[in-house]
Amino acid sequence: MNRIALRDVRKVYGAGRPDELAAVDGVTLDVDGGAVTVLRGPSGSGKTSLLSLVGCMARPTSGRIFLDGREVTSLPERFLTEVRRRTFGFVFQQFHLLRGISVLENVMLPAYPLGDPRPALERRARALLETLDVARRADARADWLSGGEAQRVAIARALVNDPDVVVADEPTAHLDSRLSREFMEIVAALRRRGKTVVIASHDPIVHDAPGVDRVVRMRDGRVVDGEPEPAGGGAA
Repeated sequence: MNRIALRDVRKVYGAGRPDELAAVDGVTLDVDGGAVTVLRGPSGSGKTSLLSLVGCMARPTSGRIFLDGREVTSLPERFLTEVRRRTFGFVFQQFHLLRGISVLENVMLPAYPLGDPRPALERRARALLETLDVARRADARADWLSGGEAQRVAIARALVNDPDVVVADEPTAHLDSRLSREFMEIVAALRRRGKTVVIASHDPIVHDAPGVDRVVRMRDGRVVDGEPEPAGGGAA
């Protein structure tokens, strides 16, 4: 259920050029369904690139990726777009809320391509905002939100299509310790609902949260689980 498997996956930027970079270099990894997995590593370790492959936001240069046993690596783009839309919800480091429109409209945006009737979609979006304690801001413009409010709205947007998998890239980077812990409480609640959550983060609050099932350490584009930490800790 919601299991993601990567087999000898590489992601190379600038292939064949002098500045060629293997951001992900031969990674084989199983992401368990219904669990919280954290990709940990310093800047440049490849965790964000790996996260983009896990979430089907990018294609690998080589290797294969499976979603619940179905290979998605070579799907035509229109089919891969549909997989992303129906399977994944994304929480980005910068939140990427659209300025100048309301919180409610931001939350509903990912659902428009699915063609649900607007009244039903609006009820769903408002219910998510209520659950995340930002319903009072539904009609406010997104650019009027505090950092914590913006994060909660971004989570509501990620959940509006009821995805099986939630993918988050450095979601606590702009939050203080209290809000970071609140975010991980929300993640724990998603886990209890059977969601698969994959987070890229170098934040110890994320790594050490009680709801995390597995921390995957990365360095130089490779998974280094089981290797000793480099001097200085390795999580900048």
